Amino acid sequence: MAPPLLLFLFLLPALAAGHQHPSSYGSSALSEWRPAKASYYAADPEDAIGGACGFGDLGKHGYGMATVGLSTALFERGAACGGCYEVKCVEDLKYCLPGTSIVVTATNFCAPNYGLPADAGGHCNPPNHHFLLPIQSFEKIALWKAGIMPIQYRRVKCLREGGVRFSVNGRHFFFTVLISNVGGAGDVRSVKIKGTELGWLSMGRNWGQVWHINCDMRGQPLSFELSSSDGKTLTSFNVVPKDWEYGKTYTGKQFLL
Repeated sequence: MAPPLLLFLFLLPALAAGHQHPSSYGSSALSEWRPAKASYYAADPEDAIGGACGFGDLGKHGYGMATVGLSTALFERGAACGGCYEVKCVEDLKYCLPGTSIVVTATNFCAPNYGLPADAGGHCNPPNHHFLLPIQSFEKIALWKAGIMPIQYRRVKCLREGGVRFSVNGRHFFFTVLISNVGGAGDVRSVKIKGTELGWLSMGRNWGQVWHINCDMRGQPLSFELSSSDGKTLTSFNVVPKDWEYGKTYTGKQFLL
């Protein structure tokens, strides 16, 4: 029988492997692992509607409860909306579920509390990197008793079914479009719109992933050009037909992974 010390050294690799977090998203990673903290909220069905990214009904748009509210440092005034993050629990062997990770979509903003210091209750204050998760997602990587826990996260490519969705709204000379179900990087950093009567026009970010332009776009088919944070561009020609209506959603092409 091997001496106790040799036996312990022999078992070290196996013990370490038991606390690794294997992931099937390695090939789709867009960034390295980075440290942060996470907490949760007790979500009910009404929490799947709304949010600072403008997606509205998260179930209808395919996000469900696999979502996250990002702190100020990560939210980037809405530019991060739609991005996907792989999250895993680290360091806390008492509450972490070993070998697990989840992928969530940024759909909301974790507002800062400037009445408290960033290191004493102001979890979402700058410069903190904080993830506020629905309890349904939190419990896939840790026990709920953990409360606020250290995590690691990285950006990964978003896997979406179907094409990018364009939900149009507005009135007369004020036109808005909510852009959702974006694959690849998941976020949208710039948008251009084109009708048959006008050339390409840049749109402004109204809030989250709702974009606007002060122009009458009625009575013409509409095309969109989207650019994401990974430098890719997607153009959907005439995705919105000539007889489009406010309040309707139209589906275009999808970013290639």
